Amino acid sequence: MPRNKRRRANTKIADFSKKILQILQAHPGKTFNHKQIAAELNVNDPNSRNQIVKELSQLFAKKQIEEKGRGQYFIDDTRHYHQGIMDVSSRGGGYVIVEGMENDIYIPASNMNKALNGDEVEVYIYKQRRSKKHEGEVVRIIKRKTEEFVGVIQIQKNFAFVNTSSEGKMHTDIFVPKKKIGDAQDGDKVLVKIEDWPEKADSPFGTVLKVLGKPGEHNTEIFSILAQYGLPTEFPDEVERYANKLDTTIQPEEIAKRRDMRDTLTFTIDPKDAKDFDDALSFKILDNGNYEVGIHIADVSHYLQPGTLLDDEAYERATSIYLVDRVVPMLPEVLSNNACSLRPNEEKYTFSAVFEIDNKTAKVKDQWFGRTVTYSDARFAYEEAQQVIESGNGVIPAGISLTGKEYEVNPAIVKATLELDRLAKILRNQRMKNGALSFDKVEVKFDLDDNNEPTGVYFKTSKDANKLIEEFMLLANKKVAEFIGKQTPKKTFVYRIHDEPNDEKLAALQNIAGRFGYKMNLKDRKSVTTSLNTLLSDVSGKKEQNLIDTLAIRTMSKAVYSTDNIGHYGLAFDYYTHFTSPIRRYPDVMVHRLLQHYLDGGKSVSEEEYSEKCKHSSDQEYFATSAERDSIKYMQVKFMQDHKDEVFLGVISGVTEWGIYVEIIDNKCEGMIRLRDIKGDHYDFDPDEFAIVGRKSKKVITLGDEVYVKVKEADLVKKHLDFTLVGTREEVDN
Repeated sequence: MPRNKRRRANTKIADFSKKILQILQAHPGKTFNHKQIAAELNVNDPNSRNQIVKELSQLFAKKQIEEKGRGQYFIDDTRHYHQGIMDVSSRGGGYVIVEGMENDIYIPASNMNKALNGDEVEVYIYKQRRSKKHEGEVVRIIKRKTEEFVGVIQIQKNFAFVNTSSEGKMHTDIFVPKKKIGDAQDGDKVLVKIEDWPEKADSPFGTVLKVLGKPGEHNTEIFSILAQYGLPTEFPDEVERYANKLDTTIQPEEIAKRRDMRDTLTFTIDPKDAKDFDDALSFKILDNGNYEVGIHIADVSHYLQPGTLLDDEAYERATSIYLVDRVVPMLPEVLSNNACSLRPNEEKYTFSAVFEIDNKTAKVKDQWFGRTVTYSDARFAYEEAQQVIESGNGVIPAGISLTGKEYEVNPAIVKATLELDRLAKILRNQRMKNGALSFDKVEVKFDLDDNNEPTGVYFKTSKDANKLIEEFMLLANKKVAEFIGKQTPKKTFVYRIHDEPNDEKLAALQNIAGRFGYKMNLKDRKSVTTSLNTLLSDVSGKKEQNLIDTLAIRTMSKAVYSTDNIGHYGLAFDYYTHFTSPIRRYPDVMVHRLLQHYLDGGKSVSEEEYSEKCKHSSDQEYFATSAERDSIKYMQVKFMQDHKDEVFLGVISGVTEWGIYVEIIDNKCEGMIRLRDIKGDHYDFDPDEFAIVGRKSKKVITLGDEVYVKVKEADLVKKHLDFTLVGTREEVDN
């Protein structure tokens, strides 16, 4: 069956809810049944009609549409009430984002009615703006996104206020009675919880939950980042005690229940500073000349039993958090660094995907999934494996070796590494031909001293050894998802899904890429993918690479966890899941449990229950990623504090009505030059040209221009850099 037809039969139409709502909104008061909606959408297959029936029922349950008679749905446009998520702007007003509505609803600051950023609200639309955008008023707060905020406490004689203005989009202080400030002292950074917001009060009332420290101090700012996103800093004592009492020994009776692969050559390849190793590869040459390749994953679900304190804590966290100076793990150390870490020369319980692979084409000829026991023969850093790949032999120089001494790798492992690398390259090329996107974005890393002070910046790039591991992890994830996803009747499962890119953002990327001389073809899906890959390849190593990479990533829909499989656009996979990192991701634990349940012949589990778990995991992943990004920004500001007298060459990465953003080429630190601070002329913003233009000189400074800058201010608390413009590269160099 052709690929595009297979996708239509097995995947959900993108933005289905949105399209149905648009049809009903275009005909206010008119009723539609599922057949009429299908006709409007120009679909007639049973799968699509079933999806329409399901979506209509869900929209009705959410009160976004009304039902008149059985199966007849409509929107009563006279009500003008909608529900959505509040997105607060920097000036105090904001927009309510309503699913299915083409334009967001603008809410002036005077009509916010105590709504805060991220809150789920009900809004009344009272007029249409000239630009056809809706304007309205918040009439009800359905659900607060959070009630806990980070800020600096200012203590008066009889009361205190917590100023939260430096921590995101909060536009009001929080009033704290004197008896509720705890141990906080004036000027401390604290975590405060809103308990009440009296009707006539300008500010909410709260209580201090925790003192984080003095603003600007390293640990204070790191703890503030975690607290801002509701993320943990340590495990509760009872969870640690529970974990420490687990039996982590390898028992003969448990081995007897598993496939014993301890005699198969097995090794790990990880970052040199890794503390836990949750995946390993095994390699064996079969009698028919094909290769048996095993992807062995720590069997976390063996220790993490549903309904226990430990499992509840892991679920709430849902992910490990990788900050610039530390890791906040999902599991206590006794599991993450010991029992579940596939350390060299140790037997471990594992969950495995074992494939028979054609040694010439890399096609999977046979597959097996299940619980195993394995023995890791060796541990390699990526740099060591890369040395084997590049040299073709097993001599590891002292400067690359984990031990600091030159040594020679077991010849069997050398052969395995070289053959796995060859297979990985075939697999990768095939993915690219199928339309996968190649994002090799540069990661910013810091050299830190013993006091967590940044002493240098370096960039982490992906080489063959990294890609070797990546390809086999992708293979395992894909094949596990296919194994369950293709079964009939359908079984509830946890998928990692990725929708197609946003058309408006693609058009914006095309516009900006054009300013650097790159062309894109957005005619259809295939040409979009080809254009994106060509663009990403062409900018590699150029000054604009980080900007273009970042903008390209922003065109993408966000990958999330879901029980509703729509495939993974970026990887060009019809089925994909996360199976390979259960030490650091809870969805992988769920996948292990479900896979074993179905291998044992179990019936399909509750889709509603797992949909909620998928949403929670996706939300926690978003918070963790945001915290990680903030910690990098914080360290960049800290690094630049010590370089205030230096002149840096940067590229203009953004242009706004209030200033231009510049990314320093050498270290990827980004800061802003305020228009009012540019001497010699008054500059106006030209949005169509992504430029600023001098009123007297008519000088044009535009996106992508190279400029020299100096640090004007490095604000650790706000995690913000202000630059002073020294001059354009053309001016200074000439």
